[in-house]
Amino acid sequence: MTDDGLNGRIEKLAALIAGSSRIVVFTGAGVSTESGIPDFRSPGGIWDRFDPEEFTIFRFLESPGTRLKQWRLLIESGLIANAEPNRAHLAVAELERLGKLDCVITQNIDNLHQKAGNAPDRVYELHGTMNHARCLGCRQRYAMDDLLPRLRLDEGAPLCPACDGILKPDVIFFGEQLPAEALRQAVERSRRCDLLIVVGSSLVVYPAAYMPVYAREAGAAVAIVNLTATDFDPQADVVIHGKAGEIMPLVLEAVRRNLGMTGGTAA
Repeated sequence: MTDDGLNGRIEKLAALIAGSSRIVVFTGAGVSTESGIPDFRSPGGIWDRFDPEEFTIFRFLESPGTRLKQWRLLIESGLIANAEPNRAHLAVAELERLGKLDCVITQNIDNLHQKAGNAPDRVYELHGTMNHARCLGCRQRYAMDDLLPRLRLDEGAPLCPACDGILKPDVIFFGEQLPAEALRQAVERSRRCDLLIVVGSSLVVYPAAYMPVYAREAGAAVAIVNLTATDFDPQADVVIHGKAGEIMPLVLEAVRRNLGMTGGTAA
């Protein structure tokens, strides 16, 4: 693929968006890091400081000490901080307001797409969410905002207020299967979209990273907006390397010009 300059690639992606009606946006950690949420896999990320082998579902279930360590990591790492959506999130929400977006498929667990304005029923969270915790005994679900003030981690791993069962953040640990319905919807929607835009993902975590493959196999266009190169770049119709929060607002401005709209975007 020839490099026709940043402006040319932005205009090309904008033209693809303007001509599409069933867009899937697939997002990864590169979107959330611009809101101050730490990445797990990048150099200097969480797995440079903590052993990922400690964070399997098996260790969570068998060891109260490991369970406490996992809770502390998830809370103290900033994953439940009052992070705010950045301009990339707002640009994705703008696609929904323009009537272009079919859904968002995300690897992130921070609820920032919903906070930016995307309808919750259009966001498929493949790795779960830190917005809730669930009891593995009675299955009661708790809003994390309500639960956090009651947690006493200095007294041990938290237990269910209702039944004293094991309380688990509603995220996917190593060794767990992805949520079946979210995965089914993600695969189905990737296969029937007319454009899939990867934003802030290096496409190294499977099965989530199969989504652009499904879209391409079904004949859809694929675009990638990511800080670094991905293995899928040679197959994409447009590749833009840069920060999602800087690139996506420029793309939305160009989309609005393509659609003959005036004024700026919400991003």
